Amino acid sequence: MKVLVVDDDVVSRMVLMHLIDGCGKFEIIEAEDGADAWQQLQGGLRPAIIFCDLRMPRLSGIELLQHVRTHGELAQVPFVLVSSATDKDTVQQATVAGATGYIVKPFQSEQVRAHLGAFLDQAANGYEHHAEDPSETLARLGIAADRLLVYLTGFQNQLTTAGSELETLLVHDEQAEARMRLERLHTGCITLGLHGAAEALKPLMDGRTSVEAVQAALTDVIRAVLHQSSLVRQG
Repeated sequence: MKVLVVDDDVVSRMVLMHLIDGCGKFEIIEAEDGADAWQQLQGGLRPAIIFCDLRMPRLSGIELLQHVRTHGELAQVPFVLVSSATDKDTVQQATVAGATGYIVKPFQSEQVRAHLGAFLDQAANGYEHHAEDPSETLARLGIAADRLLVYLTGFQNQLTTAGSELETLLVHDEQAEARMRLERLHTGCITLGLHGAAEALKPLMDGRTSVEAVQAALTDVIRAVLHQSSLVRQG
């Protein structure tokens, strides 16, 4: 199974490739920037998923994504944008362009594993998606599909940030603050109709919890967000 990694920063590219390699047996193809990646794709490369940096010379991540989405044989390939930017405008731009995922630097293995599990069905724990039908969520919130995608992507970024923050809190045994953060994430799951994800977080809010338990639950929640996003796009 081929995975294309696109980044003009060689260190970031190597780190991401290492994390992908740690998730399973993949044939990892690298490209030094968007132009190099597009040349390889035009030459016949057909990856199962693409991880691509957002800001690059010659051809940016957004521009490469636009090329991919208008190419008949590549249009449906999962495309994960990678960036240090977390502002709302950047996330919305990625969503509108058709990104199927968004990873914030510095990388965390849980983020990468969640994307591979969601898109390539490699979830080690046999994840099953339990969530409200996207059409019901749209009606309940009174919003359009593109707005729901923005909410889901924003929530994904919130979960990514929460992973490192919760780890710090638990290492310092700040259980009360950790529970309060988890309750906020639980509320987010309920609001977005992610019933299974909400259930995954619920046990963590009762009594003491561990870094391992939190990271495992957050991986499932991120996977749920990604799967729900793909359902919204299909709808």
